Amino acid sequence: MNSEGDRHFMLQCLDLARQASGRTAPNPLVGSLIVLGEHIIGRGFHPGAGQPHAEVFALREAGDRAQGATVYVNLEPCSHYGRTPPCADALIAAGVAKVVVGMVDPNPKVAGSGIARLRQAGIEVIVGVEEAACQELNEPFVYRIQHQRPLGILKYAMTLDGKIAATTGHSAWITAPPARHFVHQLRQGCDAIVIGGNTARRDNPHLTSHGLGHNPLRVVLSRTLDLPTTAHLWQTDIAPTVVFTETGANPEFQKFLIQKGVEVVECHALTPAQVMANLSDRQFLSILWECGGTLAAQAIADHAIQKIFAFIAPKIIGGSTAPSPIGDLGLTQMTDALTLDRVKWRSIGQDWLVEGYLAAELNRRGAETQREEGGEESWN
Repeated sequence: MNSEGDRHFMLQCLDLARQASGRTAPNPLVGSLIVLGEHIIGRGFHPGAGQPHAEVFALREAGDRAQGATVYVNLEPCSHYGRTPPCADALIAAGVAKVVVGMVDPNPKVAGSGIARLRQAGIEVIVGVEEAACQELNEPFVYRIQHQRPLGILKYAMTLDGKIAATTGHSAWITAPPARHFVHQLRQGCDAIVIGGNTARRDNPHLTSHGLGHNPLRVVLSRTLDLPTTAHLWQTDIAPTVVFTETGANPEFQKFLIQKGVEVVECHALTPAQVMANLSDRQFLSILWECGGTLAAQAIADHAIQKIFAFIAPKIIGGSTAPSPIGDLGLTQMTDALTLDRVKWRSIGQDWLVEGYLAAELNRRGAETQREEGGEESWN
């Protein structure tokens, strides 16, 4: 049984790992502590791909005192040569007596071999301390290893009657400040945020973490490039922006964007699936979709969304034409409704957050109907 002390130090490893939130793709978030007796003599976290791993930083701080000490790390130490040497070998060379691991690395290049190498060297290894918390921290990394693509997360806020804006399109603000602060935290942990052209025109968003840390890549989908020249998104000194459009769309505006430092990617036929493939090629781990209902529906139909964060505010706005968070999916029977799995509810200030995972793929008929009748102009 894991001791309270082991759990205490492992939670500190997770706190250390979070300091690099949003910056490590395609690598995981990892923190490490070295403890001698009850005293921490070394700390470290992995700051990003190509840089030393958490254990190396902790060993550097501990120096010779690491001999006979206990090492805590939320992810199994690596055992192979990648951009950096194996951490398992570094721990063995330092003469540590014990290693406490939060979770086994799902990467097939590791997958238990690091633990085995430590044990073969006579080091005591304990595995699975605060495992659920460790899995949650690196959920996007695990998903990418298992599915070879980033984790797609759809976030939206709606009123109690299911509206994301009034009939006029006005939407600021549906939720209270605590929920909006949560969203800023969510953003700083993601690699990219995606919106459609309609959201860019209507809301003129910044799409930043508002000073909480890492600002993700800002992604705009627009087939026509009918976009304003004064958008906050073109201020690339604040955060990078990429615009996906269709081949040959609005050449003059493309030149304007490029002069502003905005990357432009032309697609033969712009779809969420193509965008996700491009972001996957960039080795991203998690993509946050903050788009309107029509683009959200197409993203679901294209299997670009796996996880949902739905904020529900105790407000009623009404309006038969007021927009809802998800557009037409082509589903006509309640028995066809997409359901969420592993659902969690929690209150954030006066609002509620529902978190869950799409439990089943959208049926083929519904997906095809959505693609044919999806009202493309509403997100262009």
